Amino acid sequence: MKKMWSEFYEFISKGNVVGLAIGLMMGAAFNSIINSMINDILMPVISVITSGISFDQWFIALNGQTYENLAAAQAAGAPLITIGNFISAIINFLIVALVLFFLMKGMTAAMNAAKKKEEVKEEAPAEPSEDVKLLTEIRDLLAKK
Repeated sequence: MKKMWSEFYEFISKGNVVGLAIGLMMGAAFNSIINSMINDILMPVISVITSGISFDQWFIALNGQTYENLAAAQAAGAPLITIGNFISAIINFLIVALVLFFLMKGMTAAMNAAKKKEEVKEEAPAEPSEDVKLLTEIRDLLAKK
């Protein structure tokens, strides 16, 4: 039992698991920002463009009845297809995908630039060995005579 706990601790304390946990928390926080941008900024603009129709009120009642709004249809227990929620989810996905694309593109460019700098440093001529330095000095002294 003790061995199992020590293996579990070793697994949890590895950088990959901790990095994954941090990434998930950052993703959740990022998701709330994206949702706010969609619901509070984009959807009102789209609502103005579509003559005041709000996406969150777009729905189809499958029972054939007409309802004043989504809340009334839900209160009546009607089976619904909420088109507006689906459109919001698609827009949310596209924004997240776009931001992640640019983030990864920027990270890749930064990593490539750092790699090129490292390669340039490695290609710098190495300092000659002590034997070569000594032979060079001897050659220069002989050339002076």
